[in-house]
Amino acid sequence: MFSGIARLAREGGRLEQKARVEYLELPARRLLNRCAGEKMPFEWTINPYRGCEYGCKYCYARYTHEFMEYRESLDFERKIFAKRFDGAAFAKELRAVKPGQWIAIGTATDPYQPAERRYGVTRGVLEVFRRRGGFRLAITTKSDLIARDAELLREVAAGNQVRVSVTVTTTDARLARLLEPLAPRPELRLGALRTLAEGGIETGVLMSPVMPGINDAPGQLEGVAAAAAQAGARHFGAQPVFLRECALAVFLPFLASEFSRLAESYRRQFRRGAYPRGEFEARLRRQVEELKGRYGWGSGGDAAGPGWGQLGLFDGGLERLGIGGPGRGREDG
Repeated sequence: MFSGIARLAREGGRLEQKARVEYLELPARRLLNRCAGEKMPFEWTINPYRGCEYGCKYCYARYTHEFMEYRESLDFERKIFAKRFDGAAFAKELRAVKPGQWIAIGTATDPYQPAERRYGVTRGVLEVFRRRGGFRLAITTKSDLIARDAELLREVAAGNQVRVSVTVTTTDARLARLLEPLAPRPELRLGALRTLAEGGIETGVLMSPVMPGINDAPGQLEGVAAAAAQAGARHFGAQPVFLRECALAVFLPFLASEFSRLAESYRRQFRRGAYPRGEFEARLRRQVEELKGRYGWGSGGDAAGPGWGQLGLFDGGLERLGIGGPGRGREDG
């Protein structure tokens, strides 16, 4: 017998069936969730969808489907849940947000994944903020679909503080296709960021994740940073790959197929924990700080709001968020 979020997941019913993906409705108890972690740069999270069909080989969030009793690693990208949205009810939820607190949209799944074209939950959320003021919003995506909402975001930003972070793992289109099979190409994401930046939206690029032997060479980080600066990004950051057991179940076979020389070293390294440690971590920190200085982004975090690129970069950020820790990050819907 199912209970909690697993029961809700089976009550909503099917919205649409495609050859590869099944879309389902999730009758969420609430859309706004308090951040479970400590010392994080935001207090609240909103994930309009559960699951993501981009199929990123490194995706850490696959485990979130386990709370709904879907335990196959590929369920995360094949069973996509759109949360049932009630604008009036959501507006009431926002009463819990205190002045100065940050709301992060898209911490576990992409708010602009293909499901958004069909169901528009993210746009519905932004419409509520367009009519309200005084909030701080940080949106993270790797989709160029966000450019669709450029005008809406400008209207939201007229009364609220809005920051958009676009994830760019690499500027190499071939490598991106291997790592993120169904995600928009890097140049499309950067083009969307440029559109937002030219419209006055505060933007940043997050190079996430950085993977040893795959996209961690100095020239690769430099390439993403240079492209970010050219597109008008005001912030830049990076975070190391984070691989729990459910992510390893997909990532290790991928390595064996596409990067066989790395498979054994990854298997050994991630047997000891979910993050690459030691010199890799220290080197990545130095590289990020050097790139920030070179392109005029400053160094360190941003005391005025979410630290761009610092989430998960050091000190177990994802675990403190509740994404990485066991038995956490459930959300009630």
